[in-house]
Amino acid sequence: MDIKLNENEHIEYLSAEVGVVVSPSHTFGTDALLLASFAAPKKSDIICDLGTGCGIIPFLFFRDGFNSITGVEIQPDACEQAQRSVIMNGAGDKVKIINDDLKNLPLTGYNGEFSLVTMNPPYKKANAGIRSRSVSDRIARHETMCTVDDIASCCSKILKYGGRLCMCGRPERLYETMKVLGEYNIEPKRLRMVQKRMQTPPWLFLLEGRLGGNSGLTVLPPLYIESEEGSDSPELLEILGKYREETAL
Repeated sequence: MDIKLNENEHIEYLSAEVGVVVSPSHTFGTDALLLASFAAPKKSDIICDLGTGCGIIPFLFFRDGFNSITGVEIQPDACEQAQRSVIMNGAGDKVKIINDDLKNLPLTGYNGEFSLVTMNPPYKKANAGIRSRSVSDRIARHETMCTVDDIASCCSKILKYGGRLCMCGRPERLYETMKVLGEYNIEPKRLRMVQKRMQTPPWLFLLEGRLGGNSGLTVLPPLYIESEEGSDSPELLEILGKYREETAL
């Protein structure tokens, strides 16, 4: 279905059939693609993506045939942008976009509803590093609107018992993240570090926690996103899949 695009917006196609409206303020990066692949939903999953932004993770899941996906976004303009993507893709029976603060979800009837929650959170503490100039960038990159504690608290209530939280973050915050999840009975179960190449340090972690899970963490082999020659690695190409095929046209 045709939709109106605002100035500086365009459609980024994730496959020949599915696209998402992106803008300079609300777009996506490789980390979101890696997180969606790492989460590896089951067909029976009822999925929630917190801080969904332009809706990239819900629409990757929609593209791949999943049919119960809720995206939650606090910024009204990002939410409206994602809602137009729902209309454009005819996805209204499978994808729902909610404009709300994730801290409100347990208060609005979402207790114990989801079997999988994904979150690409702000990577920096509120006062860490150089603050982004735009409000949208500050919300996306700094903990001005939510913290790891807020995320864990929310997920401990909206996940079904045994449900999974999959999130990513910077390696320097891995210990803090795992510690906070444990405080909310979300047991870290699966970890993978992402590196540019074999000889470079990790720049991202991918972590899965399970509500009420037993102790025991599986550490997966690192994910390298470049070959030694500097091209995309075979595993990254596999993850990009239909998206790379479409953007290469």
